[in-house]
Amino acid sequence: MVNQNRNPKWFDEGYRHIWMPYTQMGNSPLPEAVKATEGVRIFLENGRDLIDGVSSWWTACHGYNHPTILAALSEQLQTMPHVMLAGLSNEPAFNLARRLAGLTPGDLNRVFFSESGSVSVEIALKMAVQYWRNLGQHDRNKFVAFRNAYHGDTIGTMSVSDPDELMHRPFAGMAPQQFILDLPVDQISEQKILSFLEEQAEQCAGIIVEPLVQGAGGMIFHDPRTLAFLREACDKFNLILIFDEIMVGFGRLGTMFACEQANVVPDIMTLSKSLTGGTIALAATIATDRIFEAFATDKIEDCLMHGPTYTGNALACAAANASLDLFESEPRLDQIKKIETHLKQSLEPCRQISGVVDVRVWGGIGVVELSSLGDMHWMRQRFIQEGCWVRPFGNVIYLMPPYIINADDLARLTDATLKITHEWSVKFGNVN
Repeated sequence: MVNQNRNPKWFDEGYRHIWMPYTQMGNSPLPEAVKATEGVRIFLENGRDLIDGVSSWWTACHGYNHPTILAALSEQLQTMPHVMLAGLSNEPAFNLARRLAGLTPGDLNRVFFSESGSVSVEIALKMAVQYWRNLGQHDRNKFVAFRNAYHGDTIGTMSVSDPDELMHRPFAGMAPQQFILDLPVDQISEQKILSFLEEQAEQCAGIIVEPLVQGAGGMIFHDPRTLAFLREACDKFNLILIFDEIMVGFGRLGTMFACEQANVVPDIMTLSKSLTGGTIALAATIATDRIFEAFATDKIEDCLMHGPTYTGNALACAAANASLDLFESEPRLDQIKKIETHLKQSLEPCRQISGVVDVRVWGGIGVVELSSLGDMHWMRQRFIQEGCWVRPFGNVIYLMPPYIINADDLARLTDATLKITHEWSVKFGNVN
């Protein structure tokens, strides 16, 4: 399955030195050499093009090379790509903070910028712990998190992710120990959490959850009631509630933020992925006024002890402001509803295929859960042969296309999914 096409010089010379993410480079097929992108398409050096079915790890919500974002980047690049935010300021960062505070629900009014989703979660955890320390409660330094959760690959974020997750298993014992419980999806699991908190709440700084969809843990959906319950539990036991909206924020589930569907406001929210429309790295950790006020004293030791070098990067913030402009000027949420309707209709026949465990759709996410993935490389290559870039993992095939995808391209993605799932069933279904 190694790419048989002749690769350009930059590929052959660079591949000997690059270290690819989440890739067993000892036996994986060579990556596809990409020449350009446009709209929903990835153009390869070999002359082929692929419809992107996963929005480049869930980031390219407006598609690639949107002229509004490119223009904003070009203008900002010529004016001021970056200036440190400590003691200085820049207009794109301040404007973006104001707009995010206005866009997010409730009194999520204070925005701290960083360069990646994992770091934004690390900052959220540090905010929660230091919040309690600033109030004199030094013993509150643990977190409640959930099985099948994924919050990032840095040390702190691994600690609040599922410890049995393959991506984090090699680092067992390295991260601090947190309380990993079952997600409260029914009365029994809710009562277990309440009983746990009766005993352990005074050790805990807060609870962290991916609202409505646990992403990298298997694209597992849960009811909005779960978020309402967690809000009630945090209020009862005086805990900080953190929503990791890095994957689902900015419309992916049909509302700008997933928590809106539960009418719940967290104390801290993290955002990244689609924040800049998939153009440049940026993340935000947004806290309520109550959280911020515990840091705004006359003592230097009470200030938030965190400061990424590129926090508030003007270039990235300009891209994010342009992305927000597109949400205001173009019918993104309507487009997501159309994607959802198509995914529901077109993926449902997969349910009848032997070896398919479940088919589920929410907003712009479509999931076909299999008994086992079989040969991951075979499946990825088959999607490429069908002209689609889809990257199954674990035991799921999932689609998360750019919101601007047209009906024909979306149909090609779902047709390919149905076809390849049938082939998978014949090839691997009987051995799972």
